[in-house]
Amino acid sequence: MLSMKTFSQNAYFIDGYHGGVYGHYPNLYTQFIVDMFNKNPDWKINLEIEPETWDSVEVKNPEAYLAFKALFNKKESYDRIEYTNPAYGQGYLYNISGESIIKQFTFGMERILKHFPNVTFTTYSVEEPCFTSCLPQVLKSLGFKYAVLRCPNTCWGGYPRAFGGELVNWVGPDGTKIVAVPRYACEGLVKNSNWQTESNDNSVEFIKKCFANGIQHPVGMTYQDAGWKGGPWKAIYKPSTYETWRNYFENVSIKTPQQDWKFSQEDVLVSLVWGSQVLQKLALQVRVSENKIITAEKLASIAAIYQGAAWPKSTFDEAWRTLLLSQHHDCWIVPYNGKQGNTWADKVVKWTSATNQKSDSIIQQSMIKLSGGHENSIQFIRVFNTSGSRRNEYVRVILPDARINEDVKVLDSKNHEILSQVIKASGSNGKILIFTADVPSMGYATYQLQKGKPAKVKGASVSVQADGTYKIESDLYQIILDPSKGGVIKSLIAKTLQNKEFVDQTNPMSFNELRGNFFREGGFFSSKKNPATISIVENGPAMVRLEIKGMIASYPFTQVISVMQGQKRIDLGVKIEWKGNPGIGDEFAQNVRWQQAESKKAFYNNKDKLLTLFPLNLKDQKVYVNAPFDVTESKLSNTFFARWDSIKNDIVQNWVDITDNYNRYGMALLTDHTTSYAHGTDFPLGLTMQYSGIGLWGRNYSITGPTEINYSLIPHAGKWDKSKIWSETSNWNEPLLATIMNSTPTSDDLTRSLLDVSGTGLEISSVTVEGKDLLVRLFNAEGDNSSKVLTYNMNVNKVEIVELNGKKVGDVKTLKGKNNQSTINVSMPRFGIRTLKFIH
Repeated sequence: MLSMKTFSQNAYFIDGYHGGVYGHYPNLYTQFIVDMFNKNPDWKINLEIEPETWDSVEVKNPEAYLAFKALFNKKESYDRIEYTNPAYGQGYLYNISGESIIKQFTFGMERILKHFPNVTFTTYSVEEPCFTSCLPQVLKSLGFKYAVLRCPNTCWGGYPRAFGGELVNWVGPDGTKIVAVPRYACEGLVKNSNWQTESNDNSVEFIKKCFANGIQHPVGMTYQDAGWKGGPWKAIYKPSTYETWRNYFENVSIKTPQQDWKFSQEDVLVSLVWGSQVLQKLALQVRVSENKIITAEKLASIAAIYQGAAWPKSTFDEAWRTLLLSQHHDCWIVPYNGKQGNTWADKVVKWTSATNQKSDSIIQQSMIKLSGGHENSIQFIRVFNTSGSRRNEYVRVILPDARINEDVKVLDSKNHEILSQVIKASGSNGKILIFTADVPSMGYATYQLQKGKPAKVKGASVSVQADGTYKIESDLYQIILDPSKGGVIKSLIAKTLQNKEFVDQTNPMSFNELRGNFFREGGFFSSKKNPATISIVENGPAMVRLEIKGMIASYPFTQVISVMQGQKRIDLGVKIEWKGNPGIGDEFAQNVRWQQAESKKAFYNNKDKLLTLFPLNLKDQKVYVNAPFDVTESKLSNTFFARWDSIKNDIVQNWVDITDNYNRYGMALLTDHTTSYAHGTDFPLGLTMQYSGIGLWGRNYSITGPTEINYSLIPHAGKWDKSKIWSETSNWNEPLLATIMNSTPTSDDLTRSLLDVSGTGLEISSVTVEGKDLLVRLFNAEGDNSSKVLTYNMNVNKVEIVELNGKKVGDVKTLKGKNNQSTINVSMPRFGIRTLKFIH
């Protein structure tokens, strides 16, 4: 047989194990690995085992644990064992925040080193498509030397694009390079398979094709699921030598790449069941927790510096731990797996709830510590800003019961009245005060609450027109809603952008229209086919809010649109009340459970899912979409695909921005959870709202309750960076926070700013306390490559730049200024990250 033939040229094979205590790691399996390792002296293993697994093994199988630990301590085992993915929760990474990615690695590496102190992390390699474009700089800063851009035997959720030969320089968005083995340009997808590429078993045909394409040392790869009992994975081509990735890179391969690969986020060809209710809820829960814990860290840091508050390290560690577990790839790809009440989706609810409880507690405690004592004046409001730039935005604070029936107004520190409005609290009898607050970066400002009617000013308003339409007016926008067509936005004019009309009024699809294929009910239905009822909930001067009640097919929905005077962002939300479990999406049914024979998938087809559509009056449209520590200019003519072998990256993490061909005008769409978007040369921008039907492994992804999604729109001039879309999104994720003070502040404590990068294009991505020192991570989201000035207001001995693994890069020169302020200059490329250590 062909598979038994031995050839003269050698090939190589990467074997190993994937899984863990949360995914799959049977009891007593550690002893099996030890036995197989000792029985097969030519075998080498590469490990992707969840870090917490070893906590469990140490307790349940102490003898096997010690035997396995001894393997890492043996000098001769260095060339036979390599740990290639220490990520705490084995996350996909492309679907979470940049800070979450960093914590996945740092927490995971710390836990593994606790068990195996001699482990070195050299190569990043994974079984699932756990890739994202920013990884080169993250991995290099953590001490990794190499990476592998392939997942040959587990491609259910996708695979990287095929590119290059034996080695490439994987180039990240900031220009960082890391030597990588790609999925070779000649490495195709296996025919009649929905989960493999050709390197999964070193077939004779594959290896011969590699040699023919100039690959001198072809290497295949399979990471076995922990629990498989076959021992070493048998490569078909002979001779094939087992290797660790580290040894392959350093002692086998050509060593020096012959090609750079400027890897785009669109080279990560991945797809999950976007639009399914279970994934929507899960993604939103993770996003909420990500935002809360970063906010909590920043406020706790301010409290530590200015009030000497103790850093709650153990609380933060546990809050991060549960968040990182909620980002496990199995949560996202098999959310229904597990026993009832303990599915992956159920676990995410528990894990994120635990993170939120701890984060909320720290946020409240920090604000209290930064807001004075416990007198009974109830006159002042302290507003906190956790971003690195000064903000003049709206903030909300719940009015105390004593003020609910009073007229109130807000004064700034100079006793000037500012724009305010009292609105109803959603779902309660309480009231919320909203007002514009001017707050310095990474700090706070103080406002006075007084009894009395606020001054009458011209602000945002809404009126009903003679033709029955509703007109919203603010200083920035004029928006017309048409109740006769389901409440769609008929016109959106940006007054300060030369009265630019953003709605394409010639398009047969309407702006903010809900449209989808209800395949059990006759096909496509649109919200604009039924009239809607519009109610004015708030009518200025600070906020206008309208509630739109309509129907999509036979299902009632409520849309809410909020416009604030002076605010660029237009906030929208939708709630759809479903009856039963309607089928929404592609009309054909999948009948093959494991999907071997059929590459076509109903859940791939975004065009048939329920979308909210935004036909834009922008010619020859360009698409920009963000990703962790990156923004990609799309090269796709459209986002549509229907087959596993034709996957496109249609994922929006935080925002997608559409501009005209010359970047003169644009519209950014912000989403409250990672999901997919739709767009094409002949199809308007659409946000995925609902899919209900067959998903992965033939599972029915059903509707079990209402759908609730929030999103925002930002009309703008110029490209996304000029219009500061990244900053706007960060501020949306980290809103200004306010608390009623129970004491009268002193004159020298009305405002404070710890760190300031205003006007630089930098984002303060993270602030934490380590011992007595402050760690500040900067991300160059919107700035150029020139040196940037950071101002800080605290006493420090010196400032260092450090890597993500804590290694010192160098000292930063400090310039002392007035009023205890000092400045430093920081250089980094666009999309670069830098961690500063302020040493006290």
